[in-house]
Amino acid sequence: MVVSRNYAYFSPKEYLELEQMSNIKHEYSQGKVYVMAQKSDAHVTIMGNLLTLLRSYLRGKNCRVYFADMKVRIESADVFYYPDIMITCDARDRDSIYFKRYPRLIVEVLSSSTEKFDREGKFNDYKQADSLEEYVLISQDKIRVECWRKNDDGDWVEQIYQKGEEVELTSVNFSCDIEQLYEDVF
Repeated sequence: MVVSRNYAYFSPKEYLELEQMSNIKHEYSQGKVYVMAQKSDAHVTIMGNLLTLLRSYLRGKNCRVYFADMKVRIESADVFYYPDIMITCDARDRDSIYFKRYPRLIVEVLSSSTEKFDREGKFNDYKQADSLEEYVLISQDKIRVECWRKNDDGDWVEQIYQKGEEVELTSVNFSCDIEQLYEDVF
C-alpha cells in the first residue's frame, strides 16, 4: 500500500524523516513508500528462533545481527528495506544508526503476501550490495530453507535444506539443525 501524499515521489531524506515520526514501518523503493505487511505468529517465532541462535553465536565476533526494525540501504537500487534478519560485519556500518549499507547476510521469512516480492524484487535489489554473500528464504508453511550464496565468480547458487538437515550459513560460519528454526511452530 502506498502512503498517500499530494505528489508521488519521496526523496530518501523525506522517507527517513517520515520513518522517524511514524508508528508503523514503511519500506522505500525509488521514491515510493509502502506500508509493511503484518507478520504472523509463525513468522515472528521463526525470526526469534534464528535471531537468538545467531546473536549467541556472533557474540564477540565483530559482526552485528539485526532484526525487523533495522533498515538496509541499497543505494544503487534506491531502496530501503527492513529485512527480517540482517548481519553486517563491516566497520563502516557502526556509525549509521538508522540503516546499514553493508550487509553480509540477509534473511527473509516468506509469507503468502510477500513471497513473490522477496524472491524476485528484493533479491534483485539485494544482489546489488557488493557486501552481500548470502540471501536466505525461510518458509513458514513447511520446513524448508533456501540459501542463495554468491560464489567466487559472482554467480548466485541455491542450496535447499529440509526436515532433518543441518542448515549452514557459510557467510558467518554458522550451522544449526533446521528443526531449531521451527521450534514452537509445528
